[in-house]
Amino acid sequence: MSAGVAIQGVDLAYGPVRVLKDVSLEVRPGEFFAFLGPSGSGKTTLLRLIAGFGRAQAGRVLIGGRDVTQVPPWRRNVGMVFQNYALWPHMSVRRNVAFGLEERRLPRAEVARRVEAALALVGLADYGGRRPSQLSGGQQQRVALARTIVVEPEVLLLDEPLSNLDAKLRVQMRGELRDLQRKLGTTAIYVTHDQEEANTIADRIAVLDQGVIQQVGTPIELYDRPANRFVAHFLGTANLIEGEVRGGAFQGGGIRLPLPSPPREGPASLVLRPQHLAVLPREAPVPPGAVRLEGTVRGREFLGSAVRYSVEAGGQLLLADGPHRRGETPAGPGEAVALCLQPDQAVLLAG
Repeated sequence: MSAGVAIQGVDLAYGPVRVLKDVSLEVRPGEFFAFLGPSGSGKTTLLRLIAGFGRAQAGRVLIGGRDVTQVPPWRRNVGMVFQNYALWPHMSVRRNVAFGLEERRLPRAEVARRVEAALALVGLADYGGRRPSQLSGGQQQRVALARTIVVEPEVLLLDEPLSNLDAKLRVQMRGELRDLQRKLGTTAIYVTHDQEEANTIADRIAVLDQGVIQQVGTPIELYDRPANRFVAHFLGTANLIEGEVRGGAFQGGGIRLPLPSPPREGPASLVLRPQHLAVLPREAPVPPGAVRLEGTVRGREFLGSAVRYSVEAGGQLLLADGPHRRGETPAGPGEAVALCLQPDQAVLLAG
């Protein structure tokens, strides 16, 4: 079972503070959707509105085309996995998973069948008799998932469910979570402040800041075509070069970049990802049509598969990533280098 979710013109304030500002978006049935933003951006508040744990001053929430704005949480047929898992410590794993079904007064045999199926689905078929305290963090997270999916919700809501796990386990669990969602076909909405997590798990992402949706799109769309400076910086590392559009080209920071379809002349910014700036020896030529910048290495970081350079060029410090190859000596601080940019890899932001 899955249902689409629509948010229409939602405004929510706590006293004089507006937490959500005219928020509208649509989540498609069966989609894995993410709300991404920094702390205080309104992403968890928006998720709780969908669950029914709050009321907005304006706007509507629709699930499966049905207006549920005034419908209490227990009648919305949504399931929510909380950040702290919220398991009953005195109950066994099996009883924790069965709780929602027992509250719905389902026959005992049906409860047992669905509980065992849910535990098997999350890989805990042999753990039903244990208590939460006898489980690892990853296993507790699976119990919380099983307890939610066992009631067969139309929409699965996940509020930073991996934040309490260590880095390696988070990577493993986000893959398992994605596989589970695909297997069930349930609509899932996931809240996170971690852009890598959102990129790897979501079909589409809504980026929020200060209660406003900045942009909605696939991870690649947001990364390659950010709508504004905030999205450019929040979705990965970016160099932002201030300048202006004049005479059919962007000019600023020592760069003159011809534009095939120049926008209206005026102030503008150029977004350059570090991997789109090639680091070359100072005397090396650049390919035809490429933009060349001469600079000096001020620092470097070894990232394993790449070396990240801080290069002073055009009166500013730019980050550039070069591939790491065994046996090669990377350029060091104080060394003169050239930066090479292919124009089609730059993104222009007007204003």
